[in-house]
Amino acid sequence: QLQASGGGLVQAGGSLRLSCAASGRIYSMYKMGWFRQAPGKEREFVAAITWSGRSTNYADSVKGRFTISKDNAKNTVFLQMNSLKPGDTAVYHCAAGGAGLGRKYDFDYWGQGTLVTVSS
Repeated sequence: QLQASGGGLVQAGGSLRLSCAASGRIYSMYKMGWFRQAPGKEREFVAAITWSGRSTNYADSVKGRFTISKDNAKNTVFLQMNSLKPGDTAVYHCAAGGAGLGRKYDFDYWGQGTLVTVSS
């Protein structure tokens, strides 16, 4: 119901664009977001966007480098990642939920992740 794609191996300073395709019922929820989990670390909030696309929220660690967007005609959310750093290496998951945008970890549905590896 949530399928992330677009991960891969990239050099530091490079870019990747992740996609998350959702079923209609899940996509219609209030917000969708991206999380990441690096080996040995806890899951970390990355970014979220409301259904309308008018409001977004970012982790401080990615502000100015990552951009979340969506295509409602395709039930797809994107994460454009620029100026990637080795510290961005992680499995990236997309999620959907009905809680307010400020509740960064309050999501109802989670998809399988896609691996992003940034080499130095």
